[in-house]
Amino acid sequence: MIEPLPAAGRAQSQRAYWLCQLGGWGSYALLQAYAAISSMDVPWERIVVEVLVLHASGLGLTHLLRDYVRRNRWSALRIPRLGWRIVLASIVLAIPIGLAASFMAVGDMHDSESDLTNYKITGAARSPTLLRVSLQDANWAATFTGWLVIYFIAIRSRERRFAELRQSELARALQFAELRLLKSQLNPHFLFNALNTIRSLIAYDPSRAQDAVTRLASTLRYTLSSSQDELVTLAQELEIVNDYLELESMRFDERLSIELDVPPAVKGIRIPVMLLQTLVENAIKHGIAELPYGGVLQIRAAIEGDELAITVANPKPPTPSGSAQDGVGLRNSAARLRLLSGNRGSLELDLTDANVATVRIRIPRDL
Repeated sequence: MIEPLPAAGRAQSQRAYWLCQLGGWGSYALLQAYAAISSMDVPWERIVVEVLVLHASGLGLTHLLRDYVRRNRWSALRIPRLGWRIVLASIVLAIPIGLAASFMAVGDMHDSESDLTNYKITGAARSPTLLRVSLQDANWAATFTGWLVIYFIAIRSRERRFAELRQSELARALQFAELRLLKSQLNPHFLFNALNTIRSLIAYDPSRAQDAVTRLASTLRYTLSSSQDELVTLAQELEIVNDYLELESMRFDERLSIELDVPPAVKGIRIPVMLLQTLVENAIKHGIAELPYGGVLQIRAAIEGDELAITVANPKPPTPSGSAQDGVGLRNSAARLRLLSGNRGSLELDLTDANVATVRIRIPRDL
């Protein structure tokens, strides 16, 4: 069932209705008045008055019909049941207005030439015959049928647009909820690894552990603020990445080397929050931490056309399946990027090299 329009939508719909009513009936009246004045030897003042009376009556009757239609919810009916109601309503409305038109001068407009000559001689409209009244009723019934058809087409079109808008709002709400769920899975995962790093430092280097706590406080502030934002600049993301890498450098010492190639021109581009951080964390956890001698973590970013290309590469330990690095963090990151970019972005894990695991990200610059 279509929900009622909000107040602003109802006011806009009401304005559109009256513009269509006045414009449609006014245009029809002008055309009929022009045709009657051009084809009949009748004072134009009389024709104008009669046309105005007839079409003002038509406007009033259709307005009353509209209220009746809305009260009885005709718009919810299927086409077969709606069709016969349209025909019946058109005939009922046409009977009084067609009978009135039969007594007017404009009722002679479509009569034969001999009848018009008789009108010019007598100076008055002829007495209506059954055929004449029937023709007027048929003409007005067709007019009212056309009005109802246009009205219901407009109603169905409006309801379809409203339903599409509602569906779009629901889809956005679902997307927002899914993003929140994905981030709720990422943040504890990150904090768990950071706390493990601090725990390992406390035992053999308490002073560095204190520095690590300071770094962790900075990452916590970023994590808390990330719950409010879906997108941040690459420069903002690099700050949390640097703090995290400092924490990990304390734990790995010489086992961790970092190569960072991020030109200033790309740092203002927006990316999903915690995206790069998750990739770096994944590279250390599943790559460097598994190797006795560690290795080099490479982070590169560049503009390629209308996209920001980010590459995170790390040495890969030999594993039977070669898929250990493809964990929850990467899957969630890929899902978040898909939701935020509308499938315009991509995240790919390349494990074809026997010694290096590479994650390649492409993000629209207008994200």
